[in-house]
Amino acid sequence: MTEIPAALYENDPTYQMAVKQLREAAKLLGLPDEIVEVLRHPEKLVQVKIPIRRDNGKIEVYLGWRSQHNSALGPYKGGIRYREDVTPGEVVALSMWMTWKNSLAGIPYGGGKGGIRVNPKQLSQRELEELSRKYFAAIAKDIGPDVDIPAPDVYTNPQTMAWYYDEYAKIIGKPSYAWGVVTAKPVEIGGLYARVVSTGYGTALAAREAAKRWIGGIEGKTVAIQGFGNVGQYAAKYLKEWGAIVVAVSDRSGAIYDPNGIDVEEAMRVKAETRKVTNYKKGDVKIISNEELLELPVDILIPAATENVITKANADRIKAKVISEGANGPTTPEAEEILHKKGVMIVPDILANAGGVTMSWIEWCNNRMGGWLTDEEALERLDRIMTRNFNRVFDEWQKKYSEYPMRAAAYAIAVDRVVRAMKLRGWI
Repeated sequence: MTEIPAALYENDPTYQMAVKQLREAAKLLGLPDEIVEVLRHPEKLVQVKIPIRRDNGKIEVYLGWRSQHNSALGPYKGGIRYREDVTPGEVVALSMWMTWKNSLAGIPYGGGKGGIRVNPKQLSQRELEELSRKYFAAIAKDIGPDVDIPAPDVYTNPQTMAWYYDEYAKIIGKPSYAWGVVTAKPVEIGGLYARVVSTGYGTALAAREAAKRWIGGIEGKTVAIQGFGNVGQYAAKYLKEWGAIVVAVSDRSGAIYDPNGIDVEEAMRVKAETRKVTNYKKGDVKIISNEELLELPVDILIPAATENVITKANADRIKAKVISEGANGPTTPEAEEILHKKGVMIVPDILANAGGVTMSWIEWCNNRMGGWLTDEEALERLDRIMTRNFNRVFDEWQKKYSEYPMRAAAYAIAVDRVVRAMKLRGWI
């Protein structure tokens, strides 16, 4: 395991976008440059080497990272992703966004994030298990229920968390103490089913509350969702239950569009059975591209796939009046300014997709107390917390920062809380 220098992440475009957002929040708060300098770097960034033996007998080496951005409010918290294009800069940026997300949610966590540069679809289940266990063993001395608490992210899931939990328990020799080292675990080993649905549920909640305050409510409003993985599927499910009409969803195979509405349950079945949502054939569905989906004439747009999909190149063509960011960093600052001038409300990622980490906190508390909540109670708590947080940010936005996109208010609240905690602890 090696700590790596700032030079290896500072030129990454995702990191630079995160720093730009931080600087804008600091300007609104009147923070000096020296505070920005402290906050733009992680407290620790480690790189690990992960050699595994493939099923064909050959050894391949993968690189992994864990960024621990800020711990002023509590243990580091954030997911681990498996993607072939993961970079150190991306991991640092995501850990910074987790700091603001946890702060804004009002939960006692700092920000962390991890990743392995790998295409998980090219590995067998056995190879994935070996990769996961060796990665977690490599970072084991830097994590723990009171130190750093990982969770799933892109192409990781409850099974991955089970491998992590088991590996960590073996290393420390205390299985019961290890229970809270990761969240979004299978229910059989301390997880909550509610955690599986929570990020999508929270993104839908943010869209619902935004619709109430911006476009007259959710009932009958049309929705397009880019990305039909865990987040997109459950966002679609709950928005439909609340009376919205989901007209388009997409995955890597493309997008399906039916202006009369898509049968969300059928689309979820098709995706689960064929791995391609474009195999959905019901109604008057039309196959379009992911890029075309973003520009559909809908009331609400949910980008729930990846970062940097809404840019200055397509912002003028986006017709939605509400955007709820299910993905991390899907809207560039330049695009956000264009959309704000058009009267579009963008519920920023650190608010809209905080359902996952908020439910992780609930699960972690449940683990530490030996089990105290049902899934129904957990979702009720999530609904109350996210509804309260949305309205707090919206009111602050309208009161102080309405000339800027909503993200300005969210960042101001989040960054201010972290800075105040750092001052109280004597760090700055």
